[in-house]
Amino acid sequence: MTILKTGLPVGLCSDHAGYEMKCIIEGYLESQGIAFEDFGTFSDESCDYADFAHPCAEAVEAGKVYPGIALCGSGNGIGMTLNKHQGIRAALCWEPELARLARAHNDANVLVLPARFIQPATALECVDIFFSTPFEGGRHRRRIEKIPVR
Repeated sequence: MTILKTGLPVGLCSDHAGYEMKCIIEGYLESQGIAFEDFGTFSDESCDYADFAHPCAEAVEAGKVYPGIALCGSGNGIGMTLNKHQGIRAALCWEPELARLARAHNDANVLVLPARFIQPATALECVDIFFSTPFEGGRHRRRIEKIPVR
């Protein structure tokens, strides 16, 4: 799994709508021997995604976890929050090809999944592909370098 060669734990975060799927992903990571740090939420009680997205993003930026996986109902709110951080490239993916392209072309460092619109098997396939796809570099690197605010 290419992206996991950093030796860092994977960062996980969700709101209440993504909690159940996050638990499924945690079980999968445990079964694969992949370490992770869970930034919450820790139940399906209504909560605000930003309360969990910001700490996860800060940990990715600080090099404490890599990569991140984030979930909310549509994936949009948590993804928008994550992308407010300068060092984050969070990609909303609901099918495996999008996860592959997010890594290969965009060097995404957080996979965002829309928990209410994706089946668990597809979500886990997206996780596997996100983890195993290397960044292609080349012309894509030039584009990535233009993302930061000037």
